[in-house]
Amino acid sequence: MYTKRIYDNLGEYIKSGKVLIIYGPRQVGKTTLIQNYLKTTKLKYRFETGENIRIQNIFSTPDQKILTEFVEGFELLVIDEAQLIPNIGRSLKLLVDTHPSLRIVAIGSSSFELAGQIGEPLIGRKQTLTLFPISQLELKNDLNTSILKENLSEYLIYGSYPEILNSKNNQDKQIFLKDLVESYLLKDILALEKVKNSKKLFDLLRLLAFQVGSEVSLTELAQKISMDYKTVARYLDLFEKAYIIFEIRGFSKNLRNEINTKSKYYFYDNGVRNAIISSFNELDLRSDVGQLWENFIFIERWKNRSYNNILANTYFWRTWSQKEIDLIEEREGSIFAYEFKFNKDKIKFPKEWLENYPKAKNHLINQSNYLEFVAELS
Repeated sequence: MYTKRIYDNLGEYIKSGKVLIIYGPRQVGKTTLIQNYLKTTKLKYRFETGENIRIQNIFSTPDQKILTEFVEGFELLVIDEAQLIPNIGRSLKLLVDTHPSLRIVAIGSSSFELAGQIGEPLIGRKQTLTLFPISQLELKNDLNTSILKENLSEYLIYGSYPEILNSKNNQDKQIFLKDLVESYLLKDILALEKVKNSKKLFDLLRLLAFQVGSEVSLTELAQKISMDYKTVARYLDLFEKAYIIFEIRGFSKNLRNEINTKSKYYFYDNGVRNAIISSFNELDLRSDVGQLWENFIFIERWKNRSYNNILANTYFWRTWSQKEIDLIEEREGSIFAYEFKFNKDKIKFPKEWLENYPKAKNHLINQSNYLEFVAELS
């Protein structure tokens, strides 16, 4: 099955005098995206990878003469795994400044190393795209609403990496996800941050996987895996920058008893979350369907906002008396509140919320209307 990706029209983003940065988790199709473009472009291009030691040597120390020779005769330069090249931002800046007609694409499977290297050098000289596991928004190009809903349990259990959607049986899906987790998930962290204790990393991820949808105490996490509090905080930051998890904070404006000091963490893909805890049981055999649903809706909404360029501040809301709302979006000058319930048609929003935020627009997201929330193209 081929699903049209949101950036299949990649040529629209590749411009002279600019560096196009493509971020995203490993195995989501970033390299495939650029290779499909290269098959059709009339530009004379050079494709290299940051895994090549020779390429690392050329780009890690900016030298105008060497770089000019490297791109001579080419209209487009593509560097995959660019996060592996030290100081690449400075070299790309030098190329942009001295070769204004050259088009450049840099692809990174993690943001923490590449973003740090290119941020300041390429101010005003770059455009950034983020590619995720295939979204419900993209799947609507191939599948109608009925089929998407019929496949919902598959997305909740196995996620939506391209390889997953192309696999014909559950055993192949489980093998891929386990290999992804064990071989690729933490590759950049282990390589670039010189983290040696991979077992501790997986222990931390397992704890987060079991706490999807719940507030997380860093002190409690540190105690459970016998790790320093600051080290836990550092690892969580690295997990975010490697596109494994993302963090949201508590919303607080009016009430003293609103929680705003803790965070909740969600995984970029349900299949990865389930692989980490080694659980691929069918929905009717699981006790965590609510967590799977909440994580699924969160990440699909995240993808939708990213692809539609919807700017929003994102929070959860909870009080010390355990009143809660799953998602708060501040956008367009308004507050939008969303509750995610897998099997409920009606709910009551907390009285404290209604009294203190009377102008908020409150919505229940369930199986009947979720596609309108996560798969509409604005």
